[in-house]
Amino acid sequence: MNNEKFSIINRLKSFKYAFQGLKLFFLLDHNGRIHLFAAFVAIAFSFYLKLSALEWIAILSVISAVIVTEILNSAIEKLADVVSPDFHPKIKIVKDLAAAAVLVAAFLALAVGVIIFIPKLLL
Repeated sequence: MNNEKFSIINRLKSFKYAFQGLKLFFLLDHNGRIHLFAAFVAIAFSFYLKLSALEWIAILSVISAVIVTEILNSAIEKLADVVSPDFHPKIKIVKDLAAAAVLVAAFLALAVGVIIFIPKLLL
């Protein structure tokens, strides 16, 4: 257990580092920018279609799930590239699994979007 005393300054620094991570993700990660664009489109549709509170919760939850998994995927890929700069079959498996997590989250987001948006667009 860490005996370091609680420090508001250290807590604020941790937020600073987290926001720096978000900034780096959206500036440097191509897929991050694609997901950000898709999130803006989904949010714009949500406002336009006047979603209910529960529909908003569903949309914001799947947007968050996709972005979180993409951030974790990017972190795993970058770490794997440091650990093993050359091709390694086990590192490939790790990267493929992390990418699969993003794919599952994206499929869920697509399904939720179809369930919520399509009926409203067809009325």
